[in-house]
Amino acid sequence: MNPTRSLLFPSDFPAIYRQALRVLQLNLGYLCNLSCVHCHVNAGPKRTELMSADTLEHIFSFLQQTDVTTLDLTGGAPEMHPAFKALVTRCRKLNIRVIDRCNLTILEDPRYLDLAEFLAEQEVEIIASLPCYLEENVDKQRGKGVFKTSISALQRLNALGYGQTPHGLSLNLVYNPQGAVLPPAQHELEAQYQQYLAEHYGISFTKLLVMTNMPIQRFGSTLVSKGCFASYLTLLKTAFRDDNLTKLMCLDSLSIDWQGYVYDCDFNQMLAMPLGASAVNRIHITELIPSLLAGKAIATAEHCYGCTAGQGSSCGGALNLVQE
Repeated sequence: MNPTRSLLFPSDFPAIYRQALRVLQLNLGYLCNLSCVHCHVNAGPKRTELMSADTLEHIFSFLQQTDVTTLDLTGGAPEMHPAFKALVTRCRKLNIRVIDRCNLTILEDPRYLDLAEFLAEQEVEIIASLPCYLEENVDKQRGKGVFKTSISALQRLNALGYGQTPHGLSLNLVYNPQGAVLPPAQHELEAQYQQYLAEHYGISFTKLLVMTNMPIQRFGSTLVSKGCFASYLTLLKTAFRDDNLTKLMCLDSLSIDWQGYVYDCDFNQMLAMPLGASAVNRIHITELIPSLLAGKAIATAEHCYGCTAGQGSSCGGALNLVQE
């Protein structure tokens, strides 16, 4: 049996329950121009899964019926979806905050050279992957030449008003560890990023988001191949902090896959864990009743310890800014 499937077995992770829905994280598909080692969705250039026009309409209808304030777009490279711009434009007209989880290199792709300007015009918040400020480490994790292309993209974004704190458009960078270790303290690493990128490339950004690598999909397979899957899970569980439970991203957010099925979080989606602790079958967005979500138990398993280890981790970075 694949050890990563053991994540789905009963866990002693504490029970957690939903609050009011505020964030909808939408996976537009697995198509991407990169194939990063740490990617937990196995995205890449050869993937063909993309959200259909009908499903997008169901999403938009759902947004109009709820108090969702934030649409968090992810993939793959969400910008490669043919309807990306139309979706962003429609949601911004509803005054919904839009986040684009961008790999940066897509902004320098000849097919998408107008994308950076579009994002700025729509005041889309960018969360951009830059797993290190050193070229060697980034290229090792994401592919040769990715660092230089990312730097060029960041410089373009700065020129458009992104990352010009404190009043510029929001540009947050994302750090992932190189291997089976917990990330360093977010505030300390952020200072290092700021100093290095400013001194060497004249780049500024809003803040750094530090995320723990989750033991699923591509990264989980890497752990298995290196024989350190079990030890990494032990590390996550040993570093558990109870105070992180009240700050988890799944408390007020939902994750929607490219087919329109609903999950408690993006990581549960990758493990095909249905919405809700007692659910057996997947629920489609067309079947979901938003008013019934609050107070419902969230589906959890062993991988959830990745969000509660040390300073905590979420799609918005560390949950506690000081790591003990």
